[in-house]
Amino acid sequence: MKLLTFEIQNRISFGAVVDDGVVDLGRKFEGRYADLLAVLEAQALPELESASVGAKPDYLLSDITFLPVIPNPPKIICIGVNYEAHRSEIGRDPSKKPMVFARFAATQIGHMQPLLAPPESHTFDYEGEIAVIIGKPGRRISQEDSWSHIAGYAPYNDGSIREWQGHTAQWLPGKNWYQTGGFGPWMSTRGEIPDNAPLQLLTRVNGMEVQRADASQMIFSIPEIIEYCSTFIPLQPGDVIVTGTPGGVGVRRSPQLFLKDGDVVEVEVSEIGILRNPVRAEKA
Repeated sequence: MKLLTFEIQNRISFGAVVDDGVVDLGRKFEGRYADLLAVLEAQALPELESASVGAKPDYLLSDITFLPVIPNPPKIICIGVNYEAHRSEIGRDPSKKPMVFARFAATQIGHMQPLLAPPESHTFDYEGEIAVIIGKPGRRISQEDSWSHIAGYAPYNDGSIREWQGHTAQWLPGKNWYQTGGFGPWMSTRGEIPDNAPLQLLTRVNGMEVQRADASQMIFSIPEIIEYCSTFIPLQPGDVIVTGTPGGVGVRRSPQLFLKDGDVVEVEVSEIGILRNPVRAEKA
């Protein structure tokens, strides 16, 4: 099942992707579940699946405005330097534990919505990643149990303003510019993706492939990340864990490749879909 959050006719809803359309599950479950976060908190994914099987779409995908898959996640936990090729290209020493930082929900946009290139810096960089959406709460989750806590997966673009990321040893300013992170177009639920599948991750800028890897190349696997993060803070339904970018980021290319007004960035994850965002210059 592929689930998304969308807006149509000034109404925000959620639904399931069927062929080239959307089954409006928000309307079907109106009064019970306000959004996908509420669905996950209620452990109600089986209800959504039952309601969407055999259903005809209410809207075409071309009719809706895509929003971030989970617009209001309790937490967005990002993992840095989690592919060897990326670690090597930026010259960082190996880490014994995952490198963890946070994003804020206001930094996220949906599929086909514009990433905003700020006027304060020309160093807007792409980072194609695989996002994990938590479906079941837990603390001190073992690696063996980690898969059962996953609701699904989605493409993610952890857009970064490199100049601001490098101001200090703390990355938060460079990782949290307004509307610089793409999340979508939808999440594929765990039932569609075999556990530990070597999901292929590709990033393209204006049609040119700039990143390629698969999940098996992560330095810290998804179970290791879940175990580590759930040790210091409980994970909640709707939490988003962004698992790291592979080599090929713009700041390390020669010549450097930074995003500018008019560019188009695509992050594709096999078996899930393609997140596509145009880039627009933000007015000061």
